[in-house]
Amino acid sequence: MRRGTFVRWGVPIAAAAVIGAAIGAGPVIAAVSGEPALPERSAEQLLADAAAATAKDQGMRPMSGTVQQTASLGLPALPATGGGTGPLSLLSGTHEVKVWYGGENKIRVAMPTHLNETNLIYNGEQSWYWDSATNTATRLRIKADAGERHGLPTPQPTDVTPQQAAQRLLAQVDEHTAVRVINTAEVAGRPVYQLVIAPKAGSSLVQEVRIALDGETYMPLQVQLYAKGSAEPAYQVGFTQVTFTPPAPENFTFTPPPGAKVEETTIGEEDLGAKAEERAEHAADMAGKAKLVGDGWTTVAVVPFSLADLQAEAAGQDGRGAEANALLDSVLKSATPVSGTWGSGKLIRTKLLTALLTDDGRLLAGAVTPEELVRVAGAQ
Repeated sequence: MRRGTFVRWGVPIAAAAVIGAAIGAGPVIAAVSGEPALPERSAEQLLADAAAATAKDQGMRPMSGTVQQTASLGLPALPATGGGTGPLSLLSGTHEVKVWYGGENKIRVAMPTHLNETNLIYNGEQSWYWDSATNTATRLRIKADAGERHGLPTPQPTDVTPQQAAQRLLAQVDEHTAVRVINTAEVAGRPVYQLVIAPKAGSSLVQEVRIALDGETYMPLQVQLYAKGSAEPAYQVGFTQVTFTPPAPENFTFTPPPGAKVEETTIGEEDLGAKAEERAEHAADMAGKAKLVGDGWTTVAVVPFSLADLQAEAAGQDGRGAEANALLDSVLKSATPVSGTWGSGKLIRTKLLTALLTDDGRLLAGAVTPEELVRVAGAQ
């Protein structure tokens, strides 16, 4: 494992610099206050503290905890497809993930459900994936060049924790964003500062984002994304329990239980390489065809659109095709027919995203109001 893989856990130094510049160009930021009591810090000071802590701990200090993610995006209900633990299932409802981090070579992620649990364990020597539902333990072997070409098959806590969510959001802070600090609060029983970033443009569907920074470590413990007009977060990811001490060594060991089916998979085989290259070419092709209109939070992406291509892409989601197509069908059924001087099409709206599928073969999407999306459609 490379140390850089886990630097993404913390608030990046570059993001702190960007926010500092944005704050410097804006109004004076009020000092933090409230209960529980913490030393007063401005938004600029908080980001500097977080950046310094990230550099000192080389991205992340040893810890363990439980992360809860809640999504209420306003998507249509996903029809039952026999799954429930795939990526699409995270688009609605509440889910928990347990994480243990003992250093760059000691990582474990567990996702419990009502009837089973999956575990991904890496200890520097071995990597295991355990699925209790199928009673299968898969030992993951890595070819020498696989880490460079495909990424190591080790747990990626940044995919499910407040740290990654904070990183993504802070990286977007610019002159289109207002930044402030509000009263202190508690997350997972720990005092936190609350950093708030919000779009300045009125046409954004985002009202604000609250990032809770631990009062001692300055590590992001919770991220809440509020849609305009909503009193509750449309999306939230945060620790419900966290301990900043090295986890016990036995958390990073695994022995298949008696009677379990044991398999081995090698990462880095030629077929995986071909798939990765095919997907990269497809992504590059789409990026070349995409046009971005607007700035900051109100950016709208305009890309060539074909319903047949979209359905074919959903069907090819590596074992999740049925689930992806079920969600796609539900979304399309909820679409509203619209028309204007630009033509006609179908409008899809969730709390945080609006999409327009035009009959002349375009897809427009952004975190903007339907009126803004229709305006962009007529201007292109």
